[in-house]
Amino acid sequence: MNRWRARPWAGCEAGREGRGAVRAVRDVRDTRTGRDAKTKDEGVDRPGVWSAYGVLLQYLRKRAGLNQQQLGDAMGYSLEQVASVEQGRRPAKVAFTAAAERALEAGGVLQALQGEVDRAKLPRFFRNFALIEAEVVSRFSYDPLLVPGLLQTEGYARALFAGHCPPLSTEIIDQHTEARLSRQKLLTRVPLAELSFIISEEALRNPVGDTEVMRGQWQRLLEVGALRNVEVQVMPAAGGFHSGLNGPFVVLETQEHQHLGYIESQEVGCVVLDPAQVSAFGLRYGKLRSQALNGVESARLIERLVGET
Repeated sequence: MNRWRARPWAGCEAGREGRGAVRAVRDVRDTRTGRDAKTKDEGVDRPGVWSAYGVLLQYLRKRAGLNQQQLGDAMGYSLEQVASVEQGRRPAKVAFTAAAERALEAGGVLQALQGEVDRAKLPRFFRNFALIEAEVVSRFSYDPLLVPGLLQTEGYARALFAGHCPPLSTEIIDQHTEARLSRQKLLTRVPLAELSFIISEEALRNPVGDTEVMRGQWQRLLEVGALRNVEVQVMPAAGGFHSGLNGPFVVLETQEHQHLGYIESQEVGCVVLDPAQVSAFGLRYGKLRSQALNGVESARLIERLVGET
């Protein structure tokens, strides 16, 4: 059965994640991983998957006859770090999970949860789309304001989160940055996904962070654009009117060959399922590809930006 079958509705409203297309996506998440339950710790909501991971880690530790200090010593982590993960107060990072797998001979059960643990670090409005994105056959996006998250360097992403309004804590900035970088596994995932990015020249010239951050970001675009499954195109600043001026959007195809759209603004994300709307997105994207610089021309422009710094 096609999990992403189109519904007669496809809209979403700010602050109403349970309605419209987003509800459909959340329902799929429920069938796969359970509801995104929360656990409270010192008045702060924590994703339920962090607690589930912690419970499993504690079970495996006790099965191995170790206390938290002994497990920490075996893994190269402190007692506090192990306790925080077990209690669901902190998410396990990839390196932590790898060390726990080795120390406890867990057989991959902790690793199986790592993707969900990482996804729960993302802003809540984006998590459902990230679940779809991780499994796509193809993903095409237009970004007029910023370098897309899948192509951002750590420095660029961290600078964006550091400038968030209202301000985020250092802990949340770290978590969001880690989660954004984790999404980039899609670039080299096997089987390869077909990926296309059209980025406005204004977005590339907009200074996010210092000069070093921007130079690193431009170099990253050149590296990713050289991958055989990735195309990076630049929409020139003097291009005049084009269909992308209405804002950023994403068009993607699932493994079941269902085409979906995604739009986002001011931390409100909407998955679009209506076939007519998704078709319009596809037509607009095709037009943008023809109006943007081709891959070679785009690389030359980015190289010039690197040379200017």
